[in-house]
Amino acid sequence: MAAPGCSAPGLWVRRSGQCLGSLFTLYSKPLCSAAAAAAASRPLDAQRLAERLRAQKQQQKTKEPAPTNPVQRRVRELVRFTEQLQRVHPNVLAKALSRGIVHQDKDLVVINKPYGLPVHGGPGVKLCISDVLPVLAKILHGPKAKPLHLCHRLDKETTGVMVLAWEKEVAHQVQELFRTRQVTKKYWAITVRVPVPEAGVVDIPIIEKEAQGQQHHHKMTLSPSYRVDDGKMVRVRSSRNAQLAVTQYQVLSSSLSAALLELQPITGIKHQLRVHLSFGLDCPVLGDHKYSDWNRLAPQKLSAGILKKLGLQQSKARHLPLHLHACQLTLPALQPQKEELNLLCRPPRYFVNSLRRLGLKMPSRDHSAGDEAAQPGAQ
Repeated sequence: MAAPGCSAPGLWVRRSGQCLGSLFTLYSKPLCSAAAAAAASRPLDAQRLAERLRAQKQQQKTKEPAPTNPVQRRVRELVRFTEQLQRVHPNVLAKALSRGIVHQDKDLVVINKPYGLPVHGGPGVKLCISDVLPVLAKILHGPKAKPLHLCHRLDKETTGVMVLAWEKEVAHQVQELFRTRQVTKKYWAITVRVPVPEAGVVDIPIIEKEAQGQQHHHKMTLSPSYRVDDGKMVRVRSSRNAQLAVTQYQVLSSSLSAALLELQPITGIKHQLRVHLSFGLDCPVLGDHKYSDWNRLAPQKLSAGILKKLGLQQSKARHLPLHLHACQLTLPALQPQKEELNLLCRPPRYFVNSLRRLGLKMPSRDHSAGDEAAQPGAQ
């Protein structure tokens, strides 16, 4: 008779007239346990370890209680939305962009760029707008359509008007209009604190430097042409790397602790609006975790009043998105006998919700892009 296995611990076996059932019952369980322990003691390979860690992380996410505060819930939704944008199939992203088209003609396609979506690829970027331009063109003009072309760029965290061209020559023409400052650009920004005066021009050159105490981390910062010495204004030698930067601003609505600004950049330097607002006017953009403090890399520090109005704790402030929106572009006529093109773009839903909670008023439709409440497809 075959020797009993550990799968049958209660088996009775007779051998040479003796009953060995009780003996087998006593020892079969320890033998099986020893085999399981030996299997468990074997080192995990990389795949099994990754699967286990992934399962544990997912379990922790499911156990995390859902926030009851509507703002915190919206912030979490926005974080997940931004993460999902990097994981979706290019066809899905192109379809989402097609639903955000604000203008289309034989030369141009204008989309409402969503938050958290980079324009170009780079380190850590899995998906960007330039990757899906061929798919977007096919959605709009059929399977034989040639890819669209980028005419300019917006930062990953900035939302709003984004111009694409069907032909490379038209794209170069629009790029030249941007380069020669013939395009009028207007942005909306919600700022922490209210600038003084409430309207003016910031004309301070900008330069890129390594942040103090933060090796290999560079930021754009101001490079003033003047300094105050014994109460007198003294001109200083400007750095050869400093770039001319001019921003016109106006307060559209304000409260004690925040303001809605309309910004018109005359020049187009990297991060110009954020640097001028934070370091020039001491009014950083809400959700600007990079330029709110030059000396540290940390989430934006908000006042107790703003946190209360937004319904957030300071520990959750790191999830606040950048409240900077490209609301309007005015392009000169691209061809003779054509009129200039005035492109308006609605702000995202989180922007409008923050305005309401901070007690700031949305400008009327005839002033700018208007309220997006009735427009579908907003973030």
